[in-house]
Amino acid sequence: MTETMETATSTTPKQPQISEMFSKFALAFKTKTFEFFADETAAADETTDVDAGFSLLDSAEDFIPDQKVIILKPDQPLSQNQDFLPQKELAVKNGETQIKPLNTQLANTLISSVLSTVSSFEASYLQLQTAHVPFNEESIKVADKALVSALQRLSDLKQVYRDLCKNPDFGDDLPIGSCLEAQVEENQSKLRILGTVSNSLQTEIDQKDSEVSVLKKKLSEVQRFNSLSSKKLCSSLNLNSEVLLTVKVFDSVLNDACRTMHKFTKILVDLMRKARWDLDLAANSVHSDVDYVKKGHNRYAFLSYVSLVMFKGFNLEGFGLGSEGEVSCNGLGLDSVKSNSSLKQLLEHVSSNPMELLSRNPTCEFSRFCEKKYQELMHPAMESSIFSNLDQNEVVLNSWRSLSMFYDSFVNMASSVWTLHKLAFSFDPVVDIFQMERGVDFSMVYMEDVTRRCTMPNKTRLKVGFTVVPGFKIGRTVIQSQVYLCA
Repeated sequence: MTETMETATSTTPKQPQISEMFSKFALAFKTKTFEFFADETAAADETTDVDAGFSLLDSAEDFIPDQKVIILKPDQPLSQNQDFLPQKELAVKNGETQIKPLNTQLANTLISSVLSTVSSFEASYLQLQTAHVPFNEESIKVADKALVSALQRLSDLKQVYRDLCKNPDFGDDLPIGSCLEAQVEENQSKLRILGTVSNSLQTEIDQKDSEVSVLKKKLSEVQRFNSLSSKKLCSSLNLNSEVLLTVKVFDSVLNDACRTMHKFTKILVDLMRKARWDLDLAANSVHSDVDYVKKGHNRYAFLSYVSLVMFKGFNLEGFGLGSEGEVSCNGLGLDSVKSNSSLKQLLEHVSSNPMELLSRNPTCEFSRFCEKKYQELMHPAMESSIFSNLDQNEVVLNSWRSLSMFYDSFVNMASSVWTLHKLAFSFDPVVDIFQMERGVDFSMVYMEDVTRRCTMPNKTRLKVGFTVVPGFKIGRTVIQSQVYLCA
């Protein structure tokens, strides 16, 4: 029996003591804790934990039957400002930490109150700025008081926020109103801003209306003065005729007409180029078989075309607006009544703006003259080619700021030619107009080379290619015709 017990004692393993088991467990836990916080990857951590676990339990001496191994991880560190954020409240109850939810309604009300106060400050500041121009002392005081009140309100809300961070229960009975009340106050502040801006704009409108009224009054006075001056001029035609009816005045008005024709021709040629016209072919259709000295000289053909159309009918008293049997008055004297009538029309025309004259009286003689000359100058085929193509028209008009540039140039040209005609029929005898036929010999008395090439007599007699601008004869004085010369 004794031997059996000894055999059993020798074959059965010796159980470790309790204190010894806890000592080994504490040592293993400490080791595993250091390994857990080592700077390794997750996969390596798992492998290390498993291997270490098996190494801890692989001996029969260290094995603890019917026990569970628990690994405790440390809590995440609190953020630096967590103690001051009112999102959650940490409370200890029965030795356990509990988290109380945030009072969302109170937070929304606080934010709405801040936004409302900021809007109120913005409205008051705008009123303060507006009160300085023009200076209004009472409004400045009211706006300043409102600004101070808004800043004080913001300071109070800041203090409420701080108290709420320390103690979330502090805000349960705060007198800050509701979220809807704050939104209403914010909308009222926005309405104040809109009202201030509207009042400022209305003040500017009133000032502009006052300026317009003053300018209208001045315009009325100027028009009345011009009317009286026109009557005085018309009543003293005999005195004016001594000043106006001179060769120097006529030559000045003629130069102005030539200048406007040059400007209109340049615009017309540019429009043709934008419409992709063949300018050489177009110039040849005006004056055929002309040997131009330079390539760009075909512009003189277009200037000749515009000039001869505008001066067509210049020798007629009605400028071609009357009957077909209208009598030419070139070189003949007119009775004093007709002469004074032309001078009166001249003074009336130069005292008004031609554009305003067309809009004010579209049936007057000048308006009919403009209509007639435009139809003769811009015949339908030509006008259709330049303006009718919508796609191309956009390209053409985009090169100019607007079509009014073309229209204004034509009206100014027509006005200068109309003025020259009325001045010519105010002379006694009437100014004579002439132009040179193609192929005649050049004469320095009656002609002027438009290119300024023929200044000295040449051995070979140059001949006229075409007339660019007609010439005029006032009594015994001759104003030379401008011509383009050919060999």
